[in-house]
Amino acid sequence: MDEMHVAVEAEIYKLTDFLIQKQQRDGSWHFCFENGVAVDAYVLMLFRILDIQNETLVRQLHDRVMAEQQPGGDWRWYYDEHEGNLSASIDAYHALLYSGYSRPEDEHMVRARRYIQSQGGLAKASGVLTKAILAATGQRTWPKSISVIPVELVLFPDYMPINLYEFSGYSRVHLIPMLIMADLNFSITSEWAPDLSDLQISRHIEEEEEHQEHREIIDSIRVGIRRLLGSPRSIHEAALRKAERFMLDRIESDGTLYSYASTTVLMVLALLALGYDKQHPVIMRAVQGLTSLQFRLNFKATTIQNSPSTIWDTALITYALQESGIVEDHPSVRRAADYLLARQHDKTADWSVHNRGTVPGGWGFSESNTLNPDVDDTTAALRAIHGLSYNDPDQVYQHAASRGLNWVISMQNKNGGWPAFEKNTDKEMLTWLAIDGAKSAAIDPSGADLTGRTLEYLGRFCGFSTEHLFIKRGAEWLISNQEQDGSWYGRWGICYIYGTWAAVTGLRATGIPADHPTIRKAADWLLHIQNPDGGWGESCTSDRLMRYVPLGASNPSQTAWALDALISVQSEPSPAVIKGMGTLIELLHVNDWRTEYPMGAGLPGSFYTHYHSYRYIWSLLALGHYKQKYGKQGVLHS
Repeated sequence: MDEMHVAVEAEIYKLTDFLIQKQQRDGSWHFCFENGVAVDAYVLMLFRILDIQNETLVRQLHDRVMAEQQPGGDWRWYYDEHEGNLSASIDAYHALLYSGYSRPEDEHMVRARRYIQSQGGLAKASGVLTKAILAATGQRTWPKSISVIPVELVLFPDYMPINLYEFSGYSRVHLIPMLIMADLNFSITSEWAPDLSDLQISRHIEEEEEHQEHREIIDSIRVGIRRLLGSPRSIHEAALRKAERFMLDRIESDGTLYSYASTTVLMVLALLALGYDKQHPVIMRAVQGLTSLQFRLNFKATTIQNSPSTIWDTALITYALQESGIVEDHPSVRRAADYLLARQHDKTADWSVHNRGTVPGGWGFSESNTLNPDVDDTTAALRAIHGLSYNDPDQVYQHAASRGLNWVISMQNKNGGWPAFEKNTDKEMLTWLAIDGAKSAAIDPSGADLTGRTLEYLGRFCGFSTEHLFIKRGAEWLISNQEQDGSWYGRWGICYIYGTWAAVTGLRATGIPADHPTIRKAADWLLHIQNPDGGWGESCTSDRLMRYVPLGASNPSQTAWALDALISVQSEPSPAVIKGMGTLIELLHVNDWRTEYPMGAGLPGSFYTHYHSYRYIWSLLALGHYKQKYGKQGVLHS
């Protein structure tokens, strides 16, 4: 066995041992889902508004927000966002003052204020959540992009061209509470409320320009309102009641709305707008839910996770362990599989509006999520339990796998690709809304990352190939959506490396040969962007500019994605792959900004995630696949 194989075996052993030791008693893994400072800021302000007596958490959130400030006074979503992020900086500044622990005259607040003023002040904030929180706390008027959409939209039947269910589930649960607040022109203050008037560079907050496309959507909504029966007053009251019911019906057992912290904050503010008392049981449950989302970071700081990644991490780790040589009946694998089995969804929820008659069978992202399954989590869970279904006398795993497979196949879009949460919610008109991130958040179209990873599961684990029509359609969608340079854009990861990895491994698993022009072009692109040190690294700026932007340094996750794609193509490891594996192994022993760089994408330019699990999951997967394909076969920890 050569030197590289020895090194790969050694790292696999270290990683598997580390992960098995980190497993919880119930079979799950709990790694942090870290999302900048915005969610911390919103929760801190909400607790002050509600007079929540949890001073320890408020102080911890203040300290965490303050610690993330850059020398220039700004806050950033990612390390190389060198110009800073104005919306994130406004959120942070607002929250620090609201906490009472920072004062306007403090040196760090002076620096923050100078930065915000230099960027144009509150008027130039682009983030829709930043605008909504500023409006809800009386610091600005409600943005036209929200207030122009009438709340009566919630009454439109789903056969109308524009209706609530044409929006993605993610945008829908954020939009409804904002529509309620904007409709009622709601704002609330408290004794903790700061004065942000010195950030009003212009007398009035600038309103969004109303483009022709925006007017077309509003005109379509107005036509829909005229079709509703009843007086304008009764229709309006019915709309507010239905919007309220929409939120209440989607509260999870932990008190959160759809298991997101951001939507829960908006929901609580919307309930206050509707006249709920601050001590109302629904609001108190929401506060408990938000409190439960906290995560202690290396005993140094506390953050609020927008949506803990417990199911996602547990499924991916269980799969990576098995790919690296851990047998399927190992106690760690079996405990994890049992945990996942108990959290398979059994409710018909919003996803069924465009997918009628399908039996529930998906998995969600978070432990409390019972209403919002997604394709990526479902195929991840199915990979994790796949091995156990072969030795399953009671057929429990087989039945779960069958339900999950049926659900995944049923979610295929009419264009052949797969979405994240809801099928055929890709109406281009909704991307014209003058809401920051509408192009990505308003709809849930087919994605290269989702389609590639789904094809990889269906091909490698289920034996489907392009001889099957639905697989052929998926492969054709991927091939037709390849970028000219050979890459693919990945919606939920960063970004072109992520999409290209998913597309290549998906196409290969369904029988597309390594010498196919699409595969060759993708492999050439990955080799072309390899860093001199042998690794790979891509900036989050790619997500905003919609073109590949190098990071200028290598990191473990993107290096692992690129290597895994190349391993699926090369029958023998090329010098580039061997060099990359060496770099990957070195990166596993590094702890700096490169290993903390966000790998998850939420909204282009305004929401990114550092998955604390990713450096271990994807590295182990690439190491395991290298060993499987090129090294001596073996079983670990059996």
